Amino acid sequence: MTQQNQVSATVRYVALGDSFTEGVGDPALDAEVMRGWADLVADGLAAHHGGIAYANLAIRGKLLEPIVTAQIDQALALDPLPTIATLNGGGNDMMRPGMDAATLIDLTEQGARRLLDAGVQPVLLAGADPSGGLPLRKVLHTRGSQLTVEVEKLARRLGVPFVNAFADDQVRAPEYWSEDRLHLNPHGHRRVANLVLDTLGVEHPEDPVLAPLRYHTTSHVRFARVHFAPWLGRRLTGRSSADGRTGKHVGWTELAPAGR
Repeated sequence: MTQQNQVSATVRYVALGDSFTEGVGDPALDAEVMRGWADLVADGLAAHHGGIAYANLAIRGKLLEPIVTAQIDQALALDPLPTIATLNGGGNDMMRPGMDAATLIDLTEQGARRLLDAGVQPVLLAGADPSGGLPLRKVLHTRGSQLTVEVEKLARRLGVPFVNAFADDQVRAPEYWSEDRLHLNPHGHRRVANLVLDTLGVEHPEDPVLAPLRYHTTSHVRFARVHFAPWLGRRLTGRSSADGRTGKHVGWTELAPAGR
């Protein structure tokens, strides 16, 4: 990726969201820098269009409200404006007590309409379903299903593309998830990228064939000690993994097709 002062690309893609869109679980060369499905979508779009400009404003731990306010503010301040934006959020809201689904849908609609009014094409996503490996899986799955149904209805009402990673049976399997069971691993991010590219009519590499994986007692114990306990501690103390973080590509970066 090469940062440019003057952006010449006619296709300009911005990714908005939380850890799912930031790419947590798919580390690049530096473990602190994530790749993830949005970067892979950007690569696919660059190959399809002969180059694009790309920005990723997603920040892990963010609730939906700052995504559809502050992040969209940032996106609409980019010069030139984006032509396409992926928008996903609500996963962190879903894991908190007293989730208000109607408010989350209203926020999503506000964000999508702001993009449309500015001439930006929104692509709405329902994130992958993490409930299979987590505590309170039935509650999380029910909440996620409810949000997915309503976001799909919203996309139809607005006439915008919708990517339903939540209902994808393939990406629900344990072999697509990181050890923390909350974030996708590189295979999971590739699968979601392919779902997005399919929706956009862009060719992509085939999904790899993976050996089946099953959770076992030792992995449950390690998950509880290493991942769930620290996460619960942050919830109880009001801390967030978003604290002190900014988006990983906050300005336009020009992407050429691979090999150029």
